[in-house]
Amino acid sequence: MSMSATGDPADAPIRVIVADDQEIARTGLRMILDAQPDIEVVAEAGDGRRAIELARRLRPDVCLFDIRMPRCDGIEATRTLAGPDVADPMAVVVITTFDLDEYVYAALKAGARGFLLKDAGPDLLGQAIRAAARGDALIAPSITARLLSAFAGSAPSGRRVQPIEPLTDREEQILVTVARGRTNSEIADELHISLSTVKSHVASLMTKLGVRNRVEIAMWAYETDRVKG
Repeated sequence: MSMSATGDPADAPIRVIVADDQEIARTGLRMILDAQPDIEVVAEAGDGRRAIELARRLRPDVCLFDIRMPRCDGIEATRTLAGPDVADPMAVVVITTFDLDEYVYAALKAGARGFLLKDAGPDLLGQAIRAAARGDALIAPSITARLLSAFAGSAPSGRRVQPIEPLTDREEQILVTVARGRTNSEIADELHISLSTVKSHVASLMTKLGVRNRVEIAMWAYETDRVKG
C-alpha cells in the first residue's frame, strides 16, 4: 500500500504491527487489515518481546496485541509501550479469544486504547484501529459497561475521588457520554454542540482528571460512581 497520489502524509495509511503467537491468527488479522484502504500492516510478531522490539524500532501508529503470548504476554507488552510511566506512550489495541473481565481491565490499566474479541469482525476491528490512531479508544460495546462497573470498586481507597479542578456541568455531561462509549460526533449530536467544542471539553477532562485518554476518562467515571453499569 502506498501513499496517496497527492503525496500528502496525512493521507498515508495507518501503520500497524500485529502480534499473536498463532501464525494463522496473524495471517487472518493481516488480511482483514490490509484489505482496508487506510490501514497497512508493517510487521508481525509471534511473541511479546519481539513485538516490543519491532514497535520501538518501527514506531507504528497502532500496535495490535493478543493477550496470550510467550516471552512477555500482551498485557506486559502494552504496559511496556503504553503504561503510566512511559513518556511517549504508543497506541495499543488488545485483541483476544477470551472474554474475561480480568484480562480487559488489566489491559486498560496497562494503557491499551482498545479491547476487542477476535470474533469482533472486520468493521469493528477497523474502527478500533482508527480510533487508537487518532487518540481515541474503542472497547467492544458488549463488555464496556459490564466491565467498568464491575471493576470500579477495585481502585485503591480514595484514589481518583476528586479531579484536580472541579468539573463544570457540561464536563460532567460529557464525562458520562464518554464513559458510555460515545464518539465525539455522537456526543456533539446528543448534546447539540459543535465537534470542536466536544474536543475541547474532552481535552479539559483529561487535564482535570490527570488521565491520558478516553478509556481512562471512562474508568474514572465508573470508579467515582458517575455512571452505573
